[in-house]
Amino acid sequence: MDTIATVFEWLGYPATIIAIGAGIWAVILWAQGITPVLIRLGNGLAKRKIAIFAKDETLRSLEALLHDCKLFSKANIIPIGASGDIGKAESASVYLLNWMDFRDDVDQILRLKKDQTPLVVHAPPGAIPQDQMVKLANARNVAVCNFRGRLLNDLVTSMITTSY
Repeated sequence: MDTIATVFEWLGYPATIIAIGAGIWAVILWAQGITPVLIRLGNGLAKRKIAIFAKDETLRSLEALLHDCKLFSKANIIPIGASGDIGKAESASVYLLNWMDFRDDVDQILRLKKDQTPLVVHAPPGAIPQDQMVKLANARNVAVCNFRGRLLNDLVTSMITTSY
């Protein structure tokens, strides 16, 4: 009986070392995978400027939505309330477009937008005509959302997936 216990004891040492090594390796791989995402998100939330293309009450409402969620600083929000102010968005690295207010200026906004700049379009369901939807679908880093909760998710995801 002592011989069997000794054999199992000796087999236990390598198994324990392998298990500890595998655990350490898993933690290293996890850290390598999550660290770049956290850095991008942190930089995005702290430094990236968000241009909001909306008018009047909708602009104030979207600004309040972004500020109230406590993820975005008011200093990083650039309000664009009129078609003549679209050029102010040049310094922004994320665009948020309210479709109902700026649907006539989409071509100008898409020309201003760089490839790496995400554009999140907030529109009621069915408000975007098919030809415009095709135009948006052909542009890089464009997301269309219909709900305010989804809007925040799309902004955060856009910040993670595009570099600053």
